[in-house]
Amino acid sequence: MTLLLVTVPTGREGDATLELEWALNKVLIKKTKWRGVLIAETSLSKEEALRLIESFETQSIFKVVPLDELVRSNENEIVEKATEIARKRIKPGESFAVRCRKRGSKIKSGKGIEVKLGARIKDELGAVVNLSSPQWYVLIEVLGKKTGIGVVRAEEIIKKDVED
Repeated sequence: MTLLLVTVPTGREGDATLELEWALNKVLIKKTKWRGVLIAETSLSKEEALRLIESFETQSIFKVVPLDELVRSNENEIVEKATEIARKRIKPGESFAVRCRKRGSKIKSGKGIEVKLGARIKDELGAVVNLSSPQWYVLIEVLGKKTGIGVVRAEEIIKKDVED
C-alpha cells in the first residue's frame, strides 16, 4: 500500500481526484479537513505510482509527497515512528533535513518537532544535518488528529506547475 499526500489549488480537489484516478487507475482518494489537501492510497508500489503521476499531464496537482505512515498527532509518537523509519533508510554520514508542516492545533510547534527529531536522527544514526540540499527529507505532515510521516529523497517529491 502506497500513501501519497497531494496538494492542489483550493477548490480544485474534484479535478485532482479525477486526475489521480486516471493516472493511477486503482486509487482511493480521501479528502482532508483542509482545502487543497488530499490523501491517496494505492496498491501500486511507491516508485510506480510516482512514475505514473510524474508522466501524467495534470492541471490540478501541485505537489505529491510519498508517506510511509499515518500516526496519531502526538509529538512522542511522531518522533518515535519517524526515527524508526529513518533508521531503515538513512545511513551514517548521509545528510538529511526534517520538515514539519502543521495543519490544525493538535501539535503545539512544528519547529519543536523538527528540532527534537533532527537531534535524535543526528545522534542515533550518525547522519548529518543539511538544510539546503539534503540527501534525505524527513517530512512530517500534521493533519489535525493524524500525521503523515515520509522519509524520502528529493527526487521522490513531485512538483508540478499549475495555474490557479
